[in-house]
Amino acid sequence: MSNPPPVFLVLEGLDGAGTTTQTQRLSEWFQRQDRACVVTMEPTDRVVGKLIRRTLRGDPEAPSTQVLPWLFAADRCDHLETLIEPGLKEGRVVLSDRYYHSSLAYQSLVLPLEQVHQLNASFRVPDTTYFIHVSVDTALQRLDARGSEREVFETRERLAAIEQAYHNVNAYLQERGQRIVVIDGEQSPDEVARCIVEDLRTWWT
Repeated sequence: MSNPPPVFLVLEGLDGAGTTTQTQRLSEWFQRQDRACVVTMEPTDRVVGKLIRRTLRGDPEAPSTQVLPWLFAADRCDHLETLIEPGLKEGRVVLSDRYYHSSLAYQSLVLPLEQVHQLNASFRVPDTTYFIHVSVDTALQRLDARGSEREVFETRERLAAIEQAYHNVNAYLQERGQRIVVIDGEQSPDEVARCIVEDLRTWWT
């Protein structure tokens, strides 16, 4: 590659889709291309992000799930200011495990999609979002395999609703010119990583 520009990439999907694994795989690929990466995630590990995680765990003293659209927008604004924008300005590749697509999918179960979009409309648009698609059954199997306590959205009923919400969100954002590439997440992690890199090579030059 001939000195390609810094790029902001997001990996999205249901809980259990493998976004964290593929974010790490993609980071390793960029490192092999001699490109420094910022690897990050949402919610962040900063003050607002930690408050969100308490809500997702069902902590009785945390804010209710009804407050999440605003908390995620606040965490995202801080995320952009402290990590994403500085990383891009330094010429680094920025990879985020989830971004506003998650808010539009999960929080549109609470508020109208347009209203959630308005909370996020001023934020930087990723250069490409890779949406790793898995079935609800696969997501649940992987969550069970983790053996950790499930969060409030990690039930069959809610995952099924979120799967449909993601379908609506992807179409909504694509209609507005955003580049979203759907990857079959039922494949092996190696094959998923290969598909992502194969697409990336078609435009990141």
